[in-house]
This record gives sequence, C-alpha cells and structure tokens, in this order.
Amino acid sequence: MPVSRLVLTDFRNHQDAVLAPGSGFVVLTGENGAGKTNILEAVSLLAPGRGLRRAALAEMARQGGSGGFGVAATLGDIEIGTGTQADAPERRIVRINGAPAAANALAERVSVLWLTPAMDRLFMEGPGERRRFLDRLTLALAPGHAQHATRYEAAMRQRNRLLAEEAPDADWLSALEARMAEHGEALHAARAQTVALLADRLAEQPEGPFARAGLALEGGDAVQLAPALRDNRRRDAAAGRALVGPHRSDLLVTHFAKAQPAHLCSTGEQKALLLGLVLAHAELVAERTGQPPILLLDEVAAHLDPSRRAALFDRLAGRGQTWVTGTETALFDAVPEPASRYRVEHGHIA
Repeated sequence: MPVSRLVLTDFRNHQDAVLAPGSGFVVLTGENGAGKTNILEAVSLLAPGRGLRRAALAEMARQGGSGGFGVAATLGDIEIGTGTQADAPERRIVRINGAPAAANALAERVSVLWLTPAMDRLFMEGPGERRRFLDRLTLALAPGHAQHATRYEAAMRQRNRLLAEEAPDADWLSALEARMAEHGEALHAARAQTVALLADRLAEQPEGPFARAGLALEGGDAVQLAPALRDNRRRDAAAGRALVGPHRSDLLVTHFAKAQPAHLCSTGEQKALLLGLVLAHAELVAERTGQPPILLLDEVAAHLDPSRRAALFDRLAGRGQTWVTGTETALFDAVPEPASRYRVEHGHIA
C-alpha cells in the first residue's frame, strides 16, 4: 500500500515535516544537502532493517533536537510509527496501529525497495553487500526471511563466542549448530527461490532501454549444515568465525546480452543492470503478492538520457508508489500526472 501521510519529527535535518503524497509518483527536488534523501531514508524505515543508508539510529536524530526521532506513516488503514527516545538512542521502537511490534513484523505490512548512488558499486564490492541486496529482494517475496536471518545470525554469534573459550560446551555447540542449520536452510531456500524467479523473469523480457541481468546464487548451501559445522569447529575457532553456511553465499550477476560478469562491465552498464534488475523485481513482487512495493529511487534520473528517463517513468506509471529525487525539476518533466511534487529546501518542504 502507498504512503498517504508521512510525518517526520527531529529526523535528520527535518524538525517537523508532513507530506500527504498520492499513490503514484512522488517527486522531491532541491539542492544537494536540502534533505531529499533524508525523506527517502525515513520511508525506508517502514521496512525491517537499518534503512537505505544502513546508518546507526543515533545518527538519524536531528542535531540540536530532543535526542530521539520519530517517523510516522499511514498506509491504507495501517498506522506505522518508528523511532527512538533520547534516553535510548540506539533502541528502535516500532508500533503498528498503536501496538508495540518487532521491526521484523513490518515485512508483513509493507514492502520497500530502493536504489541509491551508494549502490552503484554493488558489483565491485565484496559478497556481503550483494547478500544484503539479495536479502532485501527476498524479503519482499518472503516476509519471514528477516526472522530467519536474525535467528541464524544470533546463533552464529553465540557459537563464535563459545568457540573462543578454552573448553567450550560440546552440547551447547551442537544446539547452536542445529539452530543455525534450521534457519540457514530456510535462508538459503528463500534466496535461491528469489534468484530463480527473478532470473526467469529477466530472461523472458525483451531487449529494451535497460540492460538485462543474468543471475545465479553461488555458495552458502545449507544442506547438511549441522554436520559441516561440527566437523569445522577447530578451523572455525582458529579463524574466529564460521567458514561454511549461507552467510558465505554471493549473488552472481552477468550482462545477459554480452554474457559478461557485471564487475567487468562499464560503469554505465552496471547502473543499467542494477536499474533493470530492481524494476523487474518490483514487477515480480506485484505479480506474486498482488501488491506493488514502494520504490525509492534516489538521484537515478540524473544518470539517464532523456529517452531513458521517459522510458523509466513510462514503465513505472500505474505500478504503485515511486519516490524519486533530483536537483532539477526539468528531470521530471516526463513524469505522468497526477504526481505529487515537493520542493525541499534546508529541511523545509513545500
């Protein structure tokens, strides 16, 4: 469901901001540093996780403010509130329709996907960044994915600490490894299904203005994970971390038409691959869940020529709520009406 009302309190450079956007395009324009991306970050906090910047919660509170922050949103008949209090700046509070809730519960209510300039190096970074990207895609199709990830990582951290002891409890290690295997298998299965579904969809799409990506999931197979972890205890203790499991997997991306790994493609080709991948995934989510995700596209239009910008807006028209940012209003002349257009200036929104 689209956001019909967004209220920011002491969030980043916004002391008190209210937006009431429509269900289609939401266009935010303004100079660099005005606070456009901060608004997108606030919307990204309506989903589980640390938002599109992956920042510490304490960094999100406005300097000179109360010490905490609040983000409140209305989506249909659902009221979502999240934020922090001054006495606990790193403890996230989530409320759904006024009742306390876990952050992972947000995945069952809303799906949010984003594309930011910081993601331009996704194919050049290490596997961890691509795993996080894949997990965000997977979460939109399998809301329980966040819970499995949280429990797997918690069990893995406990096992790492236990292995560091001089004489770790073997039974407790076995129990933790069984928990890692249970949630690890679910993690790997959900990721593999997402990759397979998205790869099939991309392969079926005709050539267009955005490059098609070929996808594959490498490593991280969780089958027989508990025995593998048991056999690897000595090696893992020496390394200080688990050397097998789904936390070691990687998303492999290729340029479909050129059959070339994404990390060997030009910067422009990488941007096009990433954009095409996100668009295809948004369509896949809408098709399989009956509800399009909220899309957050930060400074994407500036990197496209006029024909590709028009093609992007045309493809997104009527496909749910899409938030876009840019420094110039002319970048969004081709955005179809009706659209919600805001000017952001130093934390003020008009």
